[in-house]
Amino acid sequence: MSKSHENSILFSPIKIGTVEIPNRFVRSATHEFMAEDDGTTTGRLVDLLRDLAEGGVGLIITGHAYIHPLGKASPRQTGIYEDRFVAGLKSVTEAVHAYPARIFLQIAHAGRQTKPKLAGGTPVSPSPVYDPSVKLEPRELTGAEIRGLIEDFVKAARRAKDAGFDGVQLHMAHGYLLSSFISPHVNRRTDEWGGSPENRARMALDIVRGIKAANGAEFPLIVKLNSTDFLPAGLQVEDSIGVAGMLEAAGVDGIEVSGGMAESGRGSVWTGLRTEEEEGYFVSNASRIKAAVKVPVFGLGGNRTFAVMERFVTEGQVDLISLSRPLIRDPYLIKKFRAGEISKSECISCNKCFNPRGISCGDLKEKRDKAI
Repeated sequence: MSKSHENSILFSPIKIGTVEIPNRFVRSATHEFMAEDDGTTTGRLVDLLRDLAEGGVGLIITGHAYIHPLGKASPRQTGIYEDRFVAGLKSVTEAVHAYPARIFLQIAHAGRQTKPKLAGGTPVSPSPVYDPSVKLEPRELTGAEIRGLIEDFVKAARRAKDAGFDGVQLHMAHGYLLSSFISPHVNRRTDEWGGSPENRARMALDIVRGIKAANGAEFPLIVKLNSTDFLPAGLQVEDSIGVAGMLEAAGVDGIEVSGGMAESGRGSVWTGLRTEEEEGYFVSNASRIKAAVKVPVFGLGGNRTFAVMERFVTEGQVDLISLSRPLIRDPYLIKKFRAGEISKSECISCNKCFNPRGISCGDLKEKRDKAI
């Protein structure tokens, strides 16, 4: 008979701000490709997130929702740039809240990592630095435009609260707009928005303060933070530790630590299975950030094995464990971990799950097709 993990630290609750999360497992934000073309919520998206809640995930973070039409990064991406999206998103939170799970909306702007056809105009950036991943030079934002986008983020967070989300996550990773502002490689400005680490972080810090002022200090706000850009002149871990401290001082309630951007050719979802010793490839960076802040820190990067994840939390390297691809493979993975039915995710990190027609496990599909 299998041994239950009911008493594991991974199934103990933790507070993020004022909200209690029932366990330490987080569905890390993953673009679902399941909205309508204009960003409207669909039944497919509701079903996907409901399954994660039923499957035992403690905190679900939605795929990035764009706060401005120019900030659309991908087809069928969820929108949050107008009030009309609130009604559809309420169906998401109502479905999830039938279970103990909590749900945060990730809010984002693509910045230079998009194409004119998707965004409806020339992509924007802190500086006009050519991006080889999309093969274009973006337009530099004016100071007035930056201030307008700060307000757009604040309004998006207010809509998230109105839709019943338990909190929001600010996307500051993977080369998107806020990530590019804190990156010395992309942000080459000489005005108040560039230069020093404090100036490069100014936009994000103003957004944090604005959201807290609009939604109340008790409404949780976390960030997904790049710990490195994987570029010689980009953000390094030491820079990220400093930014994390600034964010905490501004009122952030938790930090999920990631890394990479499209230009570096090394994002956050590395292909191929790793040994147990190599799981959690951003956890070492996360542990350095955790040592510098008091808010909960989330560890991610190819987490697959229950015992390894448990060790990360038991040793105090991180407070929560973020998963993406394993939960695409099996949205009921956490329930199975809890019951002791499984000790490791069956995800093989093939990355075939990121399907523009809607995320799903490509490896499972191949096996089913071969069996027919």
